[in-house]
Amino acid sequence: MTTKTKVPFVTFRTRVRDDSIGGPNPYRWEDYTSDDYFSGKRVILFSLPGAFTPTCSTLQLPDFEELHGEFKKEGIDEVYCLSVNDAFVMNAWGKALELENVKLIPDGSGEFTRKMGMLVAKDNLGFGMRSWRYAAVVNNGVVEQWFEEEGFSDNCETDPYGVSSPQNILRSLKASAVA
Repeated sequence: MTTKTKVPFVTFRTRVRDDSIGGPNPYRWEDYTSDDYFSGKRVILFSLPGAFTPTCSTLQLPDFEELHGEFKKEGIDEVYCLSVNDAFVMNAWGKALELENVKLIPDGSGEFTRKMGMLVAKDNLGFGMRSWRYAAVVNNGVVEQWFEEEGFSDNCETDPYGVSSPQNILRSLKASAVA
């Protein structure tokens, strides 16, 4: 993926809370498209290998949540976390982490991730096909800045993390604002 590339158009199957539905699972299916998430906004999209995994749950997602206000000051409208997990898993993960600011995007089939060129096999960890760790600043559906972890490969023995960290992206946004 390079800058000035438009994000792929896909439809995401999500589950949204609907209080008119009784019972212990008051959610209904709702489709959102790439346009719903990216058109007319400047956003940060970050993608990671999986919900509830160690680096994703203890560092990356919580740090994006904590720095959300700083991103807003730099002209970011939304911060999205995408993972090749279904809507049920993503909703449970968001609830477990008590998210208030970062919005989760379920890429259950991996279609968006595949079209971004970031789908990798993680069979060595028992995951199957997942996203490589990356982030992007996306302005009106077009990649403005790209942050990809080194070592892109199937069944990578390590889990590189740093380039796509929220701290690194915030430094880049601040540097761009000064330039």
